[in-house]
Amino acid sequence: MPFFEEIEIGHRREIGAYTFTAESIKTFAQKFDPQRFHLDEEEGKNSLFGGLAASGWHVGSACMSLLVADGQRLARVAAARGEEVAVWGPSPGFRDLRWIRPVLAGDTVSYANVVIDKRTSASRPGWGILTARTTGTNQRGEEVYAITASAFVPMRKGG
Repeated sequence: MPFFEEIEIGHRREIGAYTFTAESIKTFAQKFDPQRFHLDEEEGKNSLFGGLAASGWHVGSACMSLLVADGQRLARVAAARGEEVAVWGPSPGFRDLRWIRPVLAGDTVSYANVVIDKRTSASRPGWGILTARTTGTNQRGEEVYAITASAFVPMRKGG
C-alpha cells in the first residue's frame, strides 16, 4: 500500500465485484439481519424491494472484504517489486452511508473508491488521514451503495 505522500486526491481504485446469491443473502441475514425480505423469496417479492433483497449491511460487508483483499494484493505486488509497503492504520470513522437501490439475488455489485481529501493528523505525528468515497454499482450501471470513510495512513519516515 502507498504512503500518505504518494496518494493523490482524485485517485480512483477499482476494488472488485461480488455477486449476491440467494444463498449468501439468506445466510448473512440469518446471522445478522433476520428480516423477512432478506430470508424468504416470496416475502421479498411482496415487499417494497420486489425480490429477495440483500441486507444493506451485507452490501457494506462485501465491500469491506473486497477492499481489504485488494489492499493485501497491492501490498504483495509492491513487496514483490522490492518496494517498502505502508501498513495502514484503522479507520476513525465514516459518514454518508447510503443504500441507494435494493440489491437483489443475482445482482453483481462492482465497488470503486475515489480519494476526496487528505490531511495530516493533528493528534498523531507521522500519520495522515485519507478520506475516500466508495460506491457500488450493479450490473445495470445503477449506483446501489455509497459511503465516505477515512483511514489513518502512515507518512514515510521523516515525513
